[in-house]
Amino acid sequence: MRIQYNKLWKILIDKNMKKVDLREAAEISSNTIAKLSKNEPVRMDVLMKIAAVLDCKVEDLFETVKEEQ
Repeated sequence: MRIQYNKLWKILIDKNMKKVDLREAAEISSNTIAKLSKNEPVRMDVLMKIAAVLDCKVEDLFETVKEEQ
């Protein structure tokens, strides 16, 4: 299984926010934004900060995708 943050990017578009706006509002590092951009796993507390800033649930930010063999 792998993770995809496409839902997060859609929320940002809907809220007319840029990645830098999210980084500043959620007080997360640019390294974390880079990990999100590469669909790499991040800590749950980071996802909770992002969800709080975007006024959504953590599960609204990502989805898991089964890797093809």
